[in-house]
Amino acid sequence: MKGKTIIITGASSGLGKETARYFIEKGSNVVMNSSNEEYLENAYRSLGSPSQAIYFAGDISKRETGKKLAGIALEKFGSVDVLINNAGIFSPKPFLDVKEDELEHFWKVNLMGTYIASQEVIPTMIKQGGGSIINIGTVLVDHAIDGFPATAPLTSKGAIHALTRQLAAEFGKQNIRVNTIAPGIIRSPLQGKIGVEDADSLAGLHLLNRIGEAHEIAEAAYYLASADFITGETINVAGGHTVGHAI
Repeated sequence: MKGKTIIITGASSGLGKETARYFIEKGSNVVMNSSNEEYLENAYRSLGSPSQAIYFAGDISKRETGKKLAGIALEKFGSVDVLINNAGIFSPKPFLDVKEDELEHFWKVNLMGTYIASQEVIPTMIKQGGGSIINIGTVLVDHAIDGFPATAPLTSKGAIHALTRQLAAEFGKQNIRVNTIAPGIIRSPLQGKIGVEDADSLAGLHLLNRIGEAHEIAEAAYYLASADFITGETINVAGGHTVGHAI
């Protein structure tokens, strides 16, 4: 991945920021994106304002943002080798309480953002002779939890899992690999946003009896970005979350 160009959406905090850090330390060129310019700039500066990284703030659900990110990558670094569709929103709410505008919001940010950004980079990847797209899903698509009702975000994440497989099939002959990372409970600002005060209290949801760390998602992304013979897969980075529970 040294010298390769990576676009990372949702890179101002949490998993996206840590993934940006990981690729930068490995010598990759990184284009960072988030909808909040202030947070994004702060994240960039906290990484040391690296010369092999650049940032652009914009709503990833809008076509012009995806187009701009692909253009910046080409103009600044000369290629688009990897797209990591990390930007997303997630919060629980009982099914019967979900309003149409809330459902639409999850679909726009999570699914449309992933869909449109992928559309904008794939033509360049075809010209280059290949590339890698890494989507971020969730283990909850395959492992629902009674006490965590989240149908609105989960339907959008489930669609991302399906999109991954179809894109892998559609563009495999062009050497474009498309995979999903499905995280378990990962230590990040997300827990606080959804009202979980002690993320470690959820350790029992994983066979390893601990929650994951952001760098473990970054490691998985780096592996998939460089793995030439893996496509259409969903990789659970979840400490055994989908296999069983430690109680």
